Amino acid sequence: MTTLIPIVVALALSLLARNVILGLFSGVFIGVMMLNSFQPLDAFGIMVKSHLIPEITDSYNAGVLVLLAFIGGFVSLVEHSGGGTAFAARINQWVKTPLQAQLAAWFGGVSIFFSDLGTPLIVGPVFRPLMDRLNISRQKLAYIIDSTASPVAILVPFIGWGVYIMSLIHQEYDALGMAESEFTAFIRAIPFQFYAWLAVFMVPWLALMRFDFGTMAKVDGQAIDVSGKAVEEELEPFTHPNARPMLVWAPLLVMATVLCVMLVPLGFPFSQVSGTDFRAGLSTAYFFAAAVLIFLMFSFKVRTILGSIEIYLRGMSNMTLVAVTLILAWALSDIGRELGAADYIASVAQGGIPGWMFPLVVFILSAIISFATGSSWGTFAIMFPLVIPTAIALGAPTHVCIGAVLSGGLFGDHSSPISETTILSSIGASCPQIEHFRTQLPYALFNGLISMSAFVLAGLTGESWIVFLALTVQVIGLFVIRSVTAPNRGSSDG
Repeated sequence: MTTLIPIVVALALSLLARNVILGLFSGVFIGVMMLNSFQPLDAFGIMVKSHLIPEITDSYNAGVLVLLAFIGGFVSLVEHSGGGTAFAARINQWVKTPLQAQLAAWFGGVSIFFSDLGTPLIVGPVFRPLMDRLNISRQKLAYIIDSTASPVAILVPFIGWGVYIMSLIHQEYDALGMAESEFTAFIRAIPFQFYAWLAVFMVPWLALMRFDFGTMAKVDGQAIDVSGKAVEEELEPFTHPNARPMLVWAPLLVMATVLCVMLVPLGFPFSQVSGTDFRAGLSTAYFFAAAVLIFLMFSFKVRTILGSIEIYLRGMSNMTLVAVTLILAWALSDIGRELGAADYIASVAQGGIPGWMFPLVVFILSAIISFATGSSWGTFAIMFPLVIPTAIALGAPTHVCIGAVLSGGLFGDHSSPISETTILSSIGASCPQIEHFRTQLPYALFNGLISMSAFVLAGLTGESWIVFLALTVQVIGLFVIRSVTAPNRGSSDG
């Protein structure tokens, strides 16, 4: 039982302080004292020398940190290029009805997949005037933004989310001697990210069916702040009269081309490519995409080259907290392994939890942690070191369990009033945070219940086609809800 103390400390402080880095750091420090010395000064020195520095100097981990820096720089450039705003404005030219507006906002959010935080920054302010003109509530806009931010980003392996998740998977796979690469594991877990798929597809279903339910239906047509209070902050995206939509799609095309040139000769995507080659390819692709974007912004006279480089470097530095989280998560995973935490949990689980039920348990626990902390990334860092070894010990389907961690973390984050995406989505849509929370929660719970049922079936069968069954159940459920509730004639009309 004492083997769990570092994990418990990390979790407790993350919940109490709502700060995952503080929790992870405290868990690592307590674990080092348990392994070596209860003298704080000695323990801190050992922690730095024997746990943190080795994690940073490890070739795999260093490659991940370098890649995250390139990703951060590129994302910052795109967000400050004006291309996303120009892209969304171009879409707006063809929007005439509330149905078209909701589908356009959804498409815009899905298209800006490279940054979950960039979606509120770009889509919200650009579509806000259009939604107001068509009498669509700000709460509905915030919901669309939130459903096309993290739920889309978590499904993409070559952006920050995917790199972060794969690095956590690699840490456990490497310790267990698994032959499968972390990239393959991520890809095979994508069909089991039930909540992400349900969240993304629920937006167009609701728009096409022209109805809302729960508290969202009650704010229909209230396009302006319904609380009677001024929204404290609004996000305004960078705009420039010379910005063009190609400032978004051209760098992405360059990125895809460079990736193909570097990885296809190695067998990608049909054969397993080493993690080193994959990260090197991604780093190169992001760098050249950024270089092309800097050149395009200079050519269109949007920004100077030096100004673009400054934004790029600032974006790289913005990944510092992500890097710190990863380093602490890697260290906590190693310390937990040395203490035998995963072995203890596996032995307890073998006595009380059948393998087929384990994904459901993982989904619920991940959702609770994420809801309480407001951090899906912190949840992943805490759960993966415990879930993957336990899943293998129980004989539970590993990819389903990986999907359960990701889906549970996303569900809790999507439902939490304190999560970063909830806050940014409400700011981007210029609606009160509590209004966004209470109107989105029924939709999140609806998808969460379907996800729970899907994980029971996936735990029994391990079949990836269950995601299509879950989406079918979602549509049927929406038709049933619409048939038993009064038709909504407001924001979804048209």
